[in-house]
Amino acid sequence: MNTRIIRRLAVPAAALTMAATATLAGVGAASAHVTANAPTLTQGGYGVVTLVVPNESDTAATTQLTVTLPKLKSARPEVMPGWKTTVAKDPSTEEVTSVTWTALPNTPGVPVGEFAQFRISGGPFPEQESVSLPALQTYADGKKADWSQPMTEGGEEPEHPAPTLTLPAAEEGADHHGGSTTHGGTSSTGTASTTSTSASDSATDGAARWLGGVGLVVGALGAVFGVAALTRSGRRGGATADGDQSDRGDDA
Repeated sequence: MNTRIIRRLAVPAAALTMAATATLAGVGAASAHVTANAPTLTQGGYGVVTLVVPNESDTAATTQLTVTLPKLKSARPEVMPGWKTTVAKDPSTEEVTSVTWTALPNTPGVPVGEFAQFRISGGPFPEQESVSLPALQTYADGKKADWSQPMTEGGEEPEHPAPTLTLPAAEEGADHHGGSTTHGGTSSTGTASTTSTSASDSATDGAARWLGGVGLVVGALGAVFGVAALTRSGRRGGATADGDQSDRGDDA
């Protein structure tokens, strides 16, 4: 009977373990894309754009990132220790077309299992609802990940989607330079704080989902071990009862 109980409980426990594993794998896959966010940026305005770049390689660090921009009048990368930045411009218009970050020699770049945030302050961005920012990620072993595939409405997400900004329309009479940026692209503490908070919230949500999956696994294993402990206790109790009956027989 005890063996049957253990078997019955072991089946749902195994199912819970498999479900938790699938959940964890899904979280890893979903968070591996290069993404872009700009909480204060509006259509036709200036602002700070943050590129979140996770390292997908199991063996090599990310050593270079190039992001293509929609020909901005101004674009200035944030200072990043250990990285060299190069701003490319259209020679005929002097508009910024891309920014490249390259890890300096003897620096870690973006190590395996980690991520980094690359920021640009600039504008004006196009007056449209969404703006694509294709990015090329290069690893220390020479491999590259080209994040440039367009998103299709109602279709499945491509393997390497381009980072995309969703821009709200600016309010009538609002300053297109944004409440926390100047024409030169210099950001204030307010914008940096908002961007940092957004990234922090995203990381917290991911951590919570990971912990939830781990909790399912631990709970399932605890149920199995608990039943096993009760079974061993029952066997010991049975053996003691048999011994007491034997002793009474001898006394008689």
